[in-house]
Amino acid sequence: MGLFLFPLLVSLLAIKDVFENETLDKSKKIIWIIIVVLIPLIGAIIYFFFGKPKRL
Repeated sequence: MGLFLFPLLVSLLAIKDVFENETLDKSKKIIWIIIVVLIPLIGAIIYFFFGKPKRL
């Protein structure tokens, strides 16, 4: 059960973050959402490392 919930939770957090990210335009948001949905855990990890803006 936990092996199912962890990737689901991480993917939902990534999708929420994509929607709240004001630096991405609509087409990039759609692309990131498709990536996160089609490749749940890996897509979310890729988004958090490469798609999310860096904070100093």
